Amino acid sequence: MGMSRPEFSMEAFLISTGIVALAEMGDKTQLLSLVLAARFRKPLPIILGILAATLLNHAAAGAVGAWIMQVLGPDIMRWIIGGGFLAMAAWTLVPDTLDDDEATAPKYGVFAATFVAFFIAEMGDKTQVATIALAAQHASLVGVVAGTTLGMMLANAPVVLLGERITKRIPLKVIHPVTALLFAVLGLAVLFNVGALF
Repeated sequence: MGMSRPEFSMEAFLISTGIVALAEMGDKTQLLSLVLAARFRKPLPIILGILAATLLNHAAAGAVGAWIMQVLGPDIMRWIIGGGFLAMAAWTLVPDTLDDDEATAPKYGVFAATFVAFFIAEMGDKTQVATIALAAQHASLVGVVAGTTLGMMLANAPVVLLGERITKRIPLKVIHPVTALLFAVLGLAVLFNVGALF
């Protein structure tokens, strides 16, 4: 957990992609993808809206994580990150719901409606919090943001393209505990300073 921020790290990218892709399964933004796909039936602007909102949201979250790391230093951050991952493990087990007003009529088009809905839905969401923690833990802000964004797209783009057919085949009762276990393992690894594994 060094202070330098190299431009890209494959390790940070792959870990961030996997964590967010799993954490996103059954999340409210995945449900929002399904609602938007069913309502607007225009996959390309929906997917582009998801991508743009995720990039902006996760870049901001990653910058916050990197800044916190520089201000507090690695010793204090180890406890905060470890506790954060353990909290994420518990949070992952809580099912998400989608408010009816999150997919409003596209006054400014499908892309703009998707962008706004996704950006708002991601505020304070577990994938945004995970992005902050990952950026604080890993030395590559670009790797983390690229990975968390790819993880979001891997979880949401198929929902937009395949709709309800894919959500019926995803065993959420298995995915949520597996994701929680992954966050718990990461949290314990950070707390016990097993940084070489991650």
